[in-house]
Amino acid sequence: MSHARIPAFHQRGFTLIELMIVVVVITILTAIALPSYQSYVMKSRRTDAKNGLLDLAAREERYFSVNNTYTNVPANLGYGAASTFPLPINASGDSYYSLNVTSVTAASGSGATAVPPGFTAQAVPTGTQAADTTCATYQIDQLGTQTNSSGVTSGCW
Repeated sequence: MSHARIPAFHQRGFTLIELMIVVVVITILTAIALPSYQSYVMKSRRTDAKNGLLDLAAREERYFSVNNTYTNVPANLGYGAASTFPLPINASGDSYYSLNVTSVTAASGSGATAVPPGFTAQAVPTGTQAADTTCATYQIDQLGTQTNSSGVTSGCW
């Protein structure tokens, strides 16, 4: 007795269900990974802001050591003759923070009411970094006091 062979049909390609499962898995992975990536990028931009602000504070201290006063003129701090505040921080190629010296006080008064000279400098988020509400604006003063406008004390500086 001979058996007639029935040709086997081989499936080729993917079914619609298989493709939909792959799409769902990719969507879930993206939903998990994208916020983590964006958070990482914001943190790395904060480093640029902190470095720029600390550099500005060091320039203010160098200026003070020679002139016995602080300044809010960028050219006096070595940023270039045509520079004006706010200065963009371009450490990563794009500017996501701008530097500014928001106040400069001259020495005044005498005795217990004497006000020592001082400055307050800020790194203000710009562009897409303005959405960073965790640390927001960084500040430093002549005493080296490092703060930020969001009130968060840990993880920012």
